[in-house]
Amino acid sequence: MPGSAFFAGWDFTSDPCGFPGVFCAGDRVVALALGDPRAGSPGLSGRLDPGLGRLSALAELSLVPGRVIGSIPDSLSLCSDLRFLALSKNFLSGHIPDSLSSLRRLRTLDLSYNQLSGSIPASLPSIPTLANLVLCHNRLSGSIPAFPDGAPLLRLDLKHNDVSGPVPALPPSLQYLSLSSNRLAGRVDGVLPGLTRLNYLDLSMNQLEGPIPGSVFSFPLTSLQLQRNVFSGPVAPAAVADVAIPVVDLSYNRLWGPVPPQLAAVGRLYLNNNRFTGEVPGRLVQGLMGGMQLLYLQHNYLTGVEISPTAAIPVGASLCLQYNCMVPPVDAPCPVKAGTQKTRPTDQCPEWQG
Repeated sequence: MPGSAFFAGWDFTSDPCGFPGVFCAGDRVVALALGDPRAGSPGLSGRLDPGLGRLSALAELSLVPGRVIGSIPDSLSLCSDLRFLALSKNFLSGHIPDSLSSLRRLRTLDLSYNQLSGSIPASLPSIPTLANLVLCHNRLSGSIPAFPDGAPLLRLDLKHNDVSGPVPALPPSLQYLSLSSNRLAGRVDGVLPGLTRLNYLDLSMNQLEGPIPGSVFSFPLTSLQLQRNVFSGPVAPAAVADVAIPVVDLSYNRLWGPVPPQLAAVGRLYLNNNRFTGEVPGRLVQGLMGGMQLLYLQHNYLTGVEISPTAAIPVGASLCLQYNCMVPPVDAPCPVKAGTQKTRPTDQCPEWQG
């Protein structure tokens, strides 16, 4: 691209093993890191040449962000030693070649932030070494292929595509799962309980339904994002101990029942726009006074909260209680999306009518 001098050092009167971005073992090219990796540097343009498939010892191929267009060449499947293939943040289009599944040593496949379409090849999960599959921010459709139970998969990132159907069985090795902003549907209570090693889970902005399995609250998660689905039923963490996940977002679902007190140790807790009832547990209010940064409970059917009208919400903490079956006892600023109505209409609140 204009401003990039990456290929200026490719002087074919000298040994290509000395070119920028070319790495050799003996006289064989084993890695290509194409483009200047420094932040802010212009990327490359043009297309990926099918001749790349003739680099039979190639183990790593990466592209810096740029404007490389066209399709991913089928010939890459001839690079049988390829372990790392990262072509993200360009303008690649067309389908993901089925032939990539013949790369039996591939550990990382990152084709994210492109314009790829079609379905995810059903044969990709059969790669016996595949640990990282990152295909987010494309135009992929169809279903998520099933992975064998013994697959070594650690990271699966398919967010921001047009993938539909159910969440299939996934291997218990998985540590990072992001499927947000797709059209996934069905239940996950048969899939999630086996993924006990997850440290990141984002299924937000789909059409998933059924209960949230209580066991997920005891996973070693840093973030649990399940908002904007149609999950229903009570929230019942399986463990008696407090949930220690820094961010839990269950907003914009159809969850009902009491708010569980075990969520008092969560750092940022979004339970708004559900159907929770009863009183807000005193432990949640104590949590807000003792370190919780955010507690959003607006747009539910809650009937009370143990908090003094003169209580001072700590600086930097946020509490929103409006549009429930009670008059909020403290005047705390709420997000604009919460609207201006402080309470629900009486006819929506049976206890008030009684």
